[in-house]
Amino acid sequence: MDSSRLANQAAQDRHPCIWMQAAVVQRKYCRNDYDCTACRFDQALRRVALQNKKLRAEGRYPAGPQGKIVFWKDKLRELPTWKRPCIHHLKRRIEFRTCTHGYHCGDCEFDQYFSDQYTVHAVVRPVSVLDIKGFKIPQGFYLHRGHTWVKIEEGSTVRVGIDDFALRLLGPLDRVEAPLMGKEVQKDGKNVVLHRGAHRAQLLAPVHGVVTDVNPRLRETARLANQDPYGEGWVMRLHSNSLRQDLKKLMIGDQAGEFLDQEIERLYAVIEEEAGPLAADGGFLGDDIYGNLPGIGWQKLTRLFLHA
Repeated sequence: MDSSRLANQAAQDRHPCIWMQAAVVQRKYCRNDYDCTACRFDQALRRVALQNKKLRAEGRYPAGPQGKIVFWKDKLRELPTWKRPCIHHLKRRIEFRTCTHGYHCGDCEFDQYFSDQYTVHAVVRPVSVLDIKGFKIPQGFYLHRGHTWVKIEEGSTVRVGIDDFALRLLGPLDRVEAPLMGKEVQKDGKNVVLHRGAHRAQLLAPVHGVVTDVNPRLRETARLANQDPYGEGWVMRLHSNSLRQDLKKLMIGDQAGEFLDQEIERLYAVIEEEAGPLAADGGFLGDDIYGNLPGIGWQKLTRLFLHA
């Protein structure tokens, strides 16, 4: 295959950002599965578009390339109604469908129906994953110090799960207890309980919110969390009215990676204290750390690393 064909194929595989599809920017490709709420580029352009809108309302017209930036919805509203693509088409989830509500998605029955179906049945599949000394955390996932994670979905809804570190620390689970639908969960509240044999461990909730869904497959097969912690092994979904404030106290990207690296070093120290330096050569850091070194103690591991 020649270089031009390879270039064309690569271009087809890239997903154009919504701002690019609306012709607000010339070239920008999405690397975050259209999770705009967690995208710094989206946030930056929103700020500029809002500032420009305020200036125009005052009769002042900003100059330069930045002064031409408008909100992508406003740009698409300039099109005839039959040419306006639905937000779910822009996100590559459906074939072309026109937007009939001027991008006021809260008034759209199709958006409500599609969002309900999509968020219940679609499990986030992380593309880019940070590998910290064998432990993983996907890009775009927020991490809590108690080793639970948050993935933003649509609007103020998030998916919550247990990170790879905690699951490998405790080993295969027998049961996961999650709060019932409609239950209000407080940030740092002890609402999820993990069971392994006679042992139990409580997890701290990473954000405040109301439970809108609980993973039915996890209730049937708790070890699904161990097998696929960031995908099929999710625990619950929450609707939060304080999401922006709560996310500021969580870690993402390099910050999450640095935290995980520190936790691994602390774990090595605990292992060396229990079994000597030869035990911390990586051989025991498999998928069942507690099972390989039960002498450390379940209570000690959960107290040190889950903070509950």
